[in-house]
Amino acid sequence: MTRHRSRACVKMGRSKLNRLSALGRPLRRQLRLALVGAAMAALGAMPAAAYDKGTLVWLLRDLPPLTILEGTQKNQGAVDQFMPLLIASMPEYQHSLMRVNRARAMQMLLEPSFTCDPSLLWNPQRAKRLVYSIPAFRILSNGITIRHKDRGALAPYIIDNQVDLGLLLARDNSKLGVVAERSYGQVVDRILQQAPASSLSAHYGNDALGSLLQMQRAGRLVALLGYWPEVRYQAQQQGIAPEELEFYGIRGADKYQSIHIACSDTAQGHQAIKAINATVLRLRDNRLIEFYTRWLDPQIREEYREDTRRFFQDQAP
Repeated sequence: MTRHRSRACVKMGRSKLNRLSALGRPLRRQLRLALVGAAMAALGAMPAAAYDKGTLVWLLRDLPPLTILEGTQKNQGAVDQFMPLLIASMPEYQHSLMRVNRARAMQMLLEPSFTCDPSLLWNPQRAKRLVYSIPAFRILSNGITIRHKDRGALAPYIIDNQVDLGLLLARDNSKLGVVAERSYGQVVDRILQQAPASSLSAHYGNDALGSLLQMQRAGRLVALLGYWPEVRYQAQQQGIAPEELEFYGIRGADKYQSIHIACSDTAQGHQAIKAINATVLRLRDNRLIEFYTRWLDPQIREEYREDTRRFFQDQAP
């Protein structure tokens, strides 16, 4: 009898537990929903940047004296010094630095991505597919570099100490070294587009200009295109004394060129350019000018400062 009563009590206990458990499931579900709701409300009260920062990828290439990625003067270029200030002014983003060559940089910029290049020339073809900042730097324009020993070969094309690039490239046996996918400014780009393909030696890679200097030293090309401060720096890296080289401006080209920041033509890119423009406006009349000036020959620094300040004043909104 006792054993039967005990079994009945056990069955009753299990039945009550099952009923309590069944009642508890809705309560537990309500509790979980309440907790999830509280968590969502807390997230909604947080700034969006606190949990959903976009990652802005900065595309850098070795372009002394703007960016220097190797050697004893690494990270001392004009754009190198600007980048920490620019990044600090844009805390709403995560930032990632990526080293690429010119060709790869253009490929990435033209993709639907969130990428920016801090040292790009403006040209009408690119402007159709990229979003540009206002001018950030003014730099001395590209020109032709030759060795002293090859001056005679270039002499027929020098007018008022500048090279007539169109005439030079029309010569059957001419060979001009250029960096693949680089823009040299609208005047020079137009001449290059019209030149016979056989007259150009385009080099890819992260050290394209250094390779062209070695080709010039070996006699495989006479002249190459580049910025004189860049050529001089890269020549030293290649063990070539800058005194062995001569530099000539290009007839019809401006004395200076503007360097911009350019981003992918996406919603994020357009938003980033607004923040970039605000920082450029705040810094370009003083600090950005000096970041570049220190790389120039002392005798032209003051002229450069005056010319650049005047240009930026005329560009002011």
